[in-house]
Amino acid sequence: MPNTASAKKRLRQNDKRRLHNRTLRSRMRTQLRRVREAVAAGDSDKAQSEFRVASKRLDQAAAKKLIHKNAAARSKSRLSKLVKSVA
Repeated sequence: MPNTASAKKRLRQNDKRRLHNRTLRSRMRTQLRRVREAVAAGDSDKAQSEFRVASKRLDQAAAKKLIHKNAAARSKSRLSKLVKSVA
């Protein structure tokens, strides 16, 4: 446990940030799942619209250093390939 006031504050900030990051990460992963489900269902229009939202979420996560920018690009590329396979 932290002893100094600054360490206690840092712990509070870390906890707050961790919860915030968890919600953003969860939102991103849910969106990726929605794209995959639309592709599995064979719904091309829904897959494309969900992909647009997913790509935005991935970019936002990369901008906030939640994931690496190359990981975001790789995920978008794979999803794009998946969505195009349905059309």
